[in-house]
Amino acid sequence: MVQVRLSWVEGADRDVPLPAYETPGAAGADLRANLQERGRVVLEPGQRALIPTGLRIEIPVGYEVQLRPRSGLALKHGITLPNSPGTIDSDYRGALGVIVMNAGQEVFEVAHGERIAQMVVAPVVQAGFVLVDRLSETARGGGGFGSTGRG
Repeated sequence: MVQVRLSWVEGADRDVPLPAYETPGAAGADLRANLQERGRVVLEPGQRALIPTGLRIEIPVGYEVQLRPRSGLALKHGITLPNSPGTIDSDYRGALGVIVMNAGQEVFEVAHGERIAQMVVAPVVQAGFVLVDRLSETARGGGGFGSTGRG
């Protein structure tokens, strides 16, 4: 099992649960909002905000953490992460925040302690980049978006 180390940001509410997997087969651990003075963040339709988790994170070298939307919030309220999946690199040690966007049609309030996103720990492979004069041929070739048929 990969171990991800966490520490509290100064002033964070330490009663907010740490990231946790809700079921034995879950790929993502739920992250919760840790808002100053146990407040709320109001998101108008189309608005986005950086929601603090109250945590700092230490990811092992060779891994990353991907931040992803929670499917229930996305379906029921249009709440998503505009940079999904957001990547947190293993050398980052700052406060962990989640960029949340209201893509829905109604005002949405993010409450203190609410589950706002999932984090997935994933291995990273770094590539070497080589400039060449010619690339190998494939059946698809240079065909871009929609080139293999309808969406």
